[in-house]
Amino acid sequence: MTLEMILALGILTLMIVMIMSDKFAFGAPPILACLLLVVTGLSTVQEAFAGFVNPSVIMIAGFMVVMAGLMRTSLIGKVQSSMLALVKKGGYKSYALLLVVVMFGASFPGAGATGYYVLILSLISTIPYNKKMPTSKLMMPLGFATNHPLLPFNVALFYGVTVSVLETAGYTAGLSMSKFAVVNFILALGFLAWSLAAYRLLPDHPISEASEFDEVAAAVEVMPAWKEYCTITAFILSVVGMMLMSVLGNAAYVIPGLAGAFLLIINVLDFREVRDNMGAPVILMMAGVIGVADALANSGFTAMIGEVVADSLGTNINPFILIFIFALLTSTCATFTGSSMGSVFIFAPIAIATSLSLGLNPVAAATAVVIAGWNGGYMPVDGMPAMILGMGKYKLPQFWLFAVPMYLIRIFALCIGAIIMFPVS
Repeated sequence: MTLEMILALGILTLMIVMIMSDKFAFGAPPILACLLLVVTGLSTVQEAFAGFVNPSVIMIAGFMVVMAGLMRTSLIGKVQSSMLALVKKGGYKSYALLLVVVMFGASFPGAGATGYYVLILSLISTIPYNKKMPTSKLMMPLGFATNHPLLPFNVALFYGVTVSVLETAGYTAGLSMSKFAVVNFILALGFLAWSLAAYRLLPDHPISEASEFDEVAAAVEVMPAWKEYCTITAFILSVVGMMLMSVLGNAAYVIPGLAGAFLLIINVLDFREVRDNMGAPVILMMAGVIGVADALANSGFTAMIGEVVADSLGTNINPFILIFIFALLTSTCATFTGSSMGSVFIFAPIAIATSLSLGLNPVAAATAVVIAGWNGGYMPVDGMPAMILGMGKYKLPQFWLFAVPMYLIRIFALCIGAIIMFPVS
């Protein structure tokens, strides 16, 4: 390992320890890590703080403002009422029903859609504490559920990346989208099974200041009808803009911000509310970890790990274990660097080349590695996991108690599904 690799890994470790210590304000450890990157010479100021001009961070910051406005509409009030009815009823059946409903809802925007998970997390955060079903038992499973559609018909992104890496490696035999969707379905079933089994392991603590259900309704000011229509339209335009990112290009990243500015102009939100939502601690966390992730990747650490694994696997390894190892490496790299696409393009070519050298069909490996890139999440250094940790007011050990087994079960189910749908021999 080079000195740069050691320094980058040390700063990453320090950041994680600071997050675990629970003695620092949420979002502060990544900022300190960015400062250390500059002091040690690993990054320039521009590189260390690149996350604060990162398009995805700007997009989510703008969308947080839009969500704050949407929370004041009667539409969200009705959705809250429906969720509150289940929360009031409490019990395991209500928990299971909420989980399935969120997973069905994820089918339409697709796995991991930013707008959808921010919406669900924001809704949960407004539900007052209820002993029959504490919202701390909902934030993690329902948050991660937004990444697992029960009807995975919208898999175009993952499918396209998989086809791309296969073709780049010289494999041109094609890939069945229907079989690819079934792999995603098996992954979703693995997540559902763990979430249903983990209910009693989830912590019990309040995540909002309110203590009575009636306070939610009282907190929502009645807006004129025209303002409600404008707010809902701004939300829809933001979501559509993010979904059409491949068509609109850079404009898609700022559409939520423009929508938030529109809500400020029509006085749905005041400037203080806009500022607080755009600069929320979770946004600081997301922006800060990007500089650390870039430094780790630029040091060559992740590429080195990939080469070492490829050299050490040998020629007699079981195909499932081969695929499982590369899926773990890809998802772990994505978790720590916050770059799913970058991790996929580091490890997918190595996994495909290794499979071909062993005389195996590489489709299962490519499928598992690509999907695994978006299914880490056991460290809160990426968008959704960071939001779940912060908005759920979890301590890191509480987060890990749910997220680490979830991660392993998901990757295992993913590799099983890939092997079943795309036999290696």
